[in-house]
Amino acid sequence: MAGKKEIEDRSEALLKPITEELGVRIYDLEYVKEGSDKYLRAYIDKDGGVTIEDCEAVSRRFSDELDREDFISEAYILEVSSPGLGRQLKKDRHFENSLGEEVELKLFEAVDGEKEFSGVLKAYDKDSLTIETDGTEKVFERAKVAVIRLSVNF
Repeated sequence: MAGKKEIEDRSEALLKPITEELGVRIYDLEYVKEGSDKYLRAYIDKDGGVTIEDCEAVSRRFSDELDREDFISEAYILEVSSPGLGRQLKKDRHFENSLGEEVELKLFEAVDGEKEFSGVLKAYDKDSLTIETDGTEKVFERAKVAVIRLSVNF
């Protein structure tokens, strides 16, 4: 039976040519268990945002390819969607594209009595994230960040 990483890698390899042909890009892909169900989730994006039609077209083609390759032995639910406005930042490409943007982050453990911070993403590297908040730059170890996402301000 294929493991999570192998399923995600093989799925992303199948998805890439589909997204390129349909004019969207892969934002993220994950294979997760929630309750008793397994989900293969593909998040797609494009300049100006994706439409329901984009998601439907990618889903149909991706589903056909997954059925053809048949490398996931257990039952799963396929979902294709936009990462949304308050998208989570996980990969270096997400951080690169979000430099200068307002972000919110939550830590596993409190720093200076706080677990939640918000500010402008100023820098990142493999070990740390830097945000500017109230005119001060704060550096956080990436390993201590539970979640970081774009702020949604209306």
